Amino acid sequence: MKKILLLSDTHSYIDDRILHYVKEADEVWHAGDIGDLKVTDAIEAITPLKAVYGNIDNDKARATFPLNQRFICEGVSVWITHIGGYPPKYNRVTREEIRLNPPKLFICGHSHILKVIPDHKNGLLHMNPGAAGTHGFHKVRTMLRFTLASGKIENLEVIELGKK
Repeated sequence: MKKILLLSDTHSYIDDRILHYVKEADEVWHAGDIGDLKVTDAIEAITPLKAVYGNIDNDKARATFPLNQRFICEGVSVWITHIGGYPPKYNRVTREEIRLNPPKLFICGHSHILKVIPDHKNGLLHMNPGAAGTHGFHKVRTMLRFTLASGKIENLEVIELGKK
């Protein structure tokens, strides 16, 4: 079993509230718009990190992290990207990849809107953790945490970090 903390859209912001939850996780996944790499450095100093770059990320972030992460964790196939859309409104590239090679868990960021949507047509669960940073139109900073075990996604929780 692995305890996962999922965040996105930090836009260079990291604080003790975020780091409190990082310390409780076995892995942290960041779905892009990292901003300053001090964010990922702080996370990696505590626990393993998987991340993708987003549309605001600079060349340094793009050289450090990929656009897409595809992997299997605890028997769950995962795809993380920053901009992908959501069921049934995936962007063209995402829609085709899901049709050809659907993950069990599809994660993106970008919208700053927390969403967890089952996609019954494609047999996957879509997650967007909202935005953990202070930049953007969102009112409340959010993250998600959950466990993965024996091919199952369980114990999903929304973490509200307060107003931005």
